Amino acid sequence: MSRAVLCFTGVSRIYPAGEGVVRALDEVSFEVHRGELVAVMGPSGSGKSTLLALAGGLDTPTSGSVLVEGVELGDLDATALARLRRDRIGYVFQDYNLVTDLTAAENVALPRELAGVGAGRARREAVVALAEVGLSDVADRFPDQLSGGQQQRIAIARALVGQRGLVLADEPTGALDSRTSLAVLEVLRARIDAGAAGVLVTHEPRYAGWADRTIFLRDGRLVDATTRETPEQLLGRSS
Repeated sequence: MSRAVLCFTGVSRIYPAGEGVVRALDEVSFEVHRGELVAVMGPSGSGKSTLLALAGGLDTPTSGSVLVEGVELGDLDATALARLRRDRIGYVFQDYNLVTDLTAAENVALPRELAGVGAGRARREAVVALAEVGLSDVADRFPDQLSGGQQQRIAIARALVGQRGLVLADEPTGALDSRTSLAVLEVLRARIDAGAAGVLVTHEPRYAGWADRTIFLRDGRLVDATTRETPEQLLGRSS
């Protein structure tokens, strides 16, 4: 099997809480490979958001190792870590996080310009990414002129621009209706099938069904894992 794009080995994250501690993650190990989408399910407080933050280099494990494309995140200084996050990791958030006074194309181009890419090339790459999510016709519109579903697809385009190798999606369909949610998942799945690796945090078994594998967290521990199953089977496992 090819080298993993994302590799957790014995990862724990412990936070102080009063006179005690909270084990947000407890000895979690798993891998995600190119062309693979892994869903993460579990009840609130099970460690899903912590896992995603560690995968994206936004937090540091108390113990264990997190590797992205073979690079140990803990070995990077702040500058190198910021560069890796910017260039190789795409984030999709539930609340979009679009810059309101930038157009759709400008929002998508922003991470490329921050990476030092010239404005013209960044614009061209943004237009390609917008076409990938079916929104070429709204490139020059501002976020408040777009629907929630369109804004989320722009956020996905921003996560995909520049051919990032790892896409992390935190409840990307949480605020969307069923039809729009399916459109968002189709875009995400297409990029994974094209060779990226992805992690999808979701509460919805029907959306986890789009993944190649699903892992289940409870109280910070990885308690189960499965390959593709029906939503009904996933619901039974997550309850």
